[in-house]
Amino acid sequence: MKKWTPRHEAPEPLEGPVVATITGGTILWFVLFLAQLPFYGWYADHGHTWWIWTCLAGAGLGCLGIWYVRRRDVALKRAASTTSTAPQSGS
Repeated sequence: MKKWTPRHEAPEPLEGPVVATITGGTILWFVLFLAQLPFYGWYADHGHTWWIWTCLAGAGLGCLGIWYVRRRDVALKRAASTTSTAPQSGS
């Protein structure tokens, strides 16, 4: 079997408001959790309580994601500032 090789360069990764996106998603998961809590009895009667706990897990993992992307953002900004302020050696 022949190995597939790309015929063109891979595009640069898209950078956008990553922290805001993760924060918005986390808030959405938590709001969904709170919205489903009053109906816990119905979910329990029909065997769907996992829907509620999935929303809570999404909110919890989102908090971990916020922590991660904020640290990543700080590290990227620190790396960019050190490379732009580094003395240029050459002619």
